[in-house]
Amino acid sequence: MGESGREEYKIQSFDAETQQLLKTALKDPGAVDLEKVANVIVDHSLQDRVFSKEAGRMCYAIIQAESKQAGQSVFRRGLLNRLQQEYQAREQLRARSLRGWVCYVTFICNIFDYLRVNNMPMMALVNPVYDCLFRLAQPDSLSKEEEVGDPGLDGPGGESRCLLSMEVDCLVLQLHRVGEQLEKMNQQRMDELFVLIRDGFLLPSGLSSLAQLLLLEIIEFRAAGWKTTPAAHKYYYSEVPD
Repeated sequence: MGESGREEYKIQSFDAETQQLLKTALKDPGAVDLEKVANVIVDHSLQDRVFSKEAGRMCYAIIQAESKQAGQSVFRRGLLNRLQQEYQAREQLRARSLRGWVCYVTFICNIFDYLRVNNMPMMALVNPVYDCLFRLAQPDSLSKEEEVGDPGLDGPGGESRCLLSMEVDCLVLQLHRVGEQLEKMNQQRMDELFVLIRDGFLLPSGLSSLAQLLLLEIIEFRAAGWKTTPAAHKYYYSEVPD
């Protein structure tokens, strides 16, 4: 019941008609156009960073409800098709809206985190997620600073962050969330990603001290087996400026 309440809370940012559509999809998926529902969720995720962090749980609930009711996967197919469309146009999205791009990466990582096939992450999402994270780790992404301070942020700094690359912020948050799962699916690509991250940490100029701090934190986080040691937690959370 608590889980249902959390789902209800997440759809309050939608208009009344869309809220009703989503509520019906969660309770009686056969009564609505599930491809439309998938598009509504993706569209909103590209605009709302807080929602993009949590939409995976809602998508998982709809997929489970549809499977239980009809043994079908119309919603999942529509969701994955739309994710693929956005993935193929990711450079255009990034050029058009950096915030939209960061929302997309957050969303696809969230979907990767929640969707399972035989209790395993979906192989079809592994390389697209890696490709997105590799893009976040490029030098032009690491050094491009924007104002960051969304209430939905977590990790070192939280709301106190001011000038920071949104892409650095996103990269570190998503690796905290799905890095361990991704590494189990393809360790070679994770090794290559962290070569990029280490190179980025050593950029001679253009990288803020806060970005360097976050990159160092994620390097140490992985080295410790995807865990934060008490000493590291104390250091990174105390060193981030107010």
